[in-house]
Amino acid sequence: MSRLPTIAPQDYTRKQKEAAEAFAVARGAEPFGPFASMLHSPDAMLAASRMGEYLRYRSALPPRSSEFVILLVARAWSQDFEWAIHQPIALKEGVTAETAIAIADGRRPSQMTREEEALYDFVDELMHRRRVSDATFARVEALFGKRGAVDLTALVGYYALLAMQMNVAETPAPAGAPTLKRFP
Repeated sequence: MSRLPTIAPQDYTRKQKEAAEAFAVARGAEPFGPFASMLHSPDAMLAASRMGEYLRYRSALPPRSSEFVILLVARAWSQDFEWAIHQPIALKEGVTAETAIAIADGRRPSQMTREEEALYDFVDELMHRRRVSDATFARVEALFGKRGAVDLTALVGYYALLAMQMNVAETPAPAGAPTLKRFP
């Protein structure tokens, strides 16, 4: 049972109903996953949704790079729902199965593109050291520009937010989806 269960539409407050309707217009679906639990705070849910729309569909990072980064964040937070949704998308966008398996196992993939190596190092440093070295920043900037570096940082923060929200809410992975091994 989720700590922040999905609210039945007939139980929505006026603000929740307006937020759910705005989400449905923007996303073509009712609030799901992290957004279902975030509907307990409709303004936060809408703000997160708007940020996600930009980061997924209009950021400076190409979809393959974004999906690679999302896998890294899902792994760092042991977030099964996020992994279940984005791992198939990442594979479709060109992330190799071997790379996805290594990430799922908590290992640095042995065969990465130059872009993946730069992204991996950036995300790893940001998530674990809370900073990014000048050398790592320069590699990302050379590949994606300053806007790309900003969008990458926002992408990491956004998917960490969603992962944290789902971990706090205890949002289950979709039925039948593989789960990630938990790390201490």
